[in-house]
Amino acid sequence: MRDRTWLAAGLCALVAATALSAGSRAAPRFTVKSTSVELPYDETAYPEGPGAEVMNANCASCHSASMVLLQPKLSREQWTGIVRKMRDVYRAPVADEDVPAIIDYLAKLSPR
Repeated sequence: MRDRTWLAAGLCALVAATALSAGSRAAPRFTVKSTSVELPYDETAYPEGPGAEVMNANCASCHSASMVLLQPKLSREQWTGIVRKMRDVYRAPVADEDVPAIIDYLAKLSPR
């Protein structure tokens, strides 16, 4: 019994020494600060018409209508590339069946 006590004490000392030496090689400590940002409220809505509901359901969660409506007039191909980028790169949760309506809507926009 006495050998087991000595073995347990030696094992505890070994674990403590390992933890202390590992702690001295740990990465430098840093401080994390939180920041609160209040975004401006935008009352502008997508103009009514074919595709407006799809725009509100898919795009308004990330983009204000004003931000989209103030874009320069782009070609259908350019809008298609942008919508693909939103889905493929930024992982926008847009259903496949909504993509054509979004592209049609965006392609009809005029600069304001």
